[in-house]
Amino acid sequence: MVESTQNSTQVKIVVPEEHMMVSLLGSSDELLRTVERAFESDIHVRGNEITISGSPEETSVVVRLIEELLELVKNGTHITPDAIDRTLAMLRSPSVSERPADVLTMNILSARGRTIRPKTLNQKHYVDAIDRHTIVFGIGPAGTGKTYLAMAKAVKALQNKQVNRIILTRPAVEAGERLGFLPGTLYEKIDPYLRPLYDALHDMLDPDSIPKLMAAGTIEVAPLAYMRGRTLNDSFIILDEAQNTSPEQMKMFLTRLGFGSKIVVTGDVTQVDLPSGTSSGLRTIEEILTGIDDIWFSKLTSEDVVRHKLVSAIVDAYGRYDGGGQRSGRRSERPQR
Repeated sequence: MVESTQNSTQVKIVVPEEHMMVSLLGSSDELLRTVERAFESDIHVRGNEITISGSPEETSVVVRLIEELLELVKNGTHITPDAIDRTLAMLRSPSVSERPADVLTMNILSARGRTIRPKTLNQKHYVDAIDRHTIVFGIGPAGTGKTYLAMAKAVKALQNKQVNRIILTRPAVEAGERLGFLPGTLYEKIDPYLRPLYDALHDMLDPDSIPKLMAAGTIEVAPLAYMRGRTLNDSFIILDEAQNTSPEQMKMFLTRLGFGSKIVVTGDVTQVDLPSGTSSGLRTIEEILTGIDDIWFSKLTSEDVVRHKLVSAIVDAYGRYDGGGQRSGRRSERPQR
């Protein structure tokens, strides 16, 4: 029901089932408070009715938000304050044509009691690109799910027998410590570089099955240098931290592609750990490969960060710092002793 005056509109939404209203409002009305904080409109709940009063423009957005949230509830999706914020961001973006509910209910992989899904429109486009193209580059800041989503797609492809093995690799770039001075065998020296990949695998597979899969060669986690001279057929291959490859290493890696394989390359061009004077292979690759069929570049931004909200703010702050106001020219004064 809609009632309108010149400057105000009142809309009533009837929620058909009680359990849907409970899911929509959240524990102690936590989710309702999240919606209320996002708008100036008055939002009142009584029984199975939600009444929204406010300007016509804002009321329209509130109604669309509630409709999308109800669709999420119908699909069995647990609503969180973060899901509300992301739904609202998509509704307010003039460039978004897809329904937020379609984005947030896209299942990539169900594993260990949880479902892995994209949480932003750019993440959905990234996942869709992995389905459509043989080589995909996922480029964006930390926390945007570049590697995690690619690994979920790799595990799903292995489960569906679309590939025979998963190969995960990273360049073992020295970030502050020299490998030769680290204790242990070669494998113990490189293990810290590969540990994030193991951690993601443990989220997606039964931990007891991982050693067996690795012993059988079904899953391989190795430094980039181990890819040289190989042809990788029927494989889902992920190169992580690709900003730390040289142009020569990037060329070497991409030319390992064999028949029936798919490659996903992920990296953040703002976090290069290469020695001074060494070019990043990821920074030049788009210029080199643009126009080649079946290769896609997916760009993720701070809006796609799915970690703590502060991570997105930190990424934006560094972007502003690197983009213009890097140095004030002032020296900090030393405290007097």
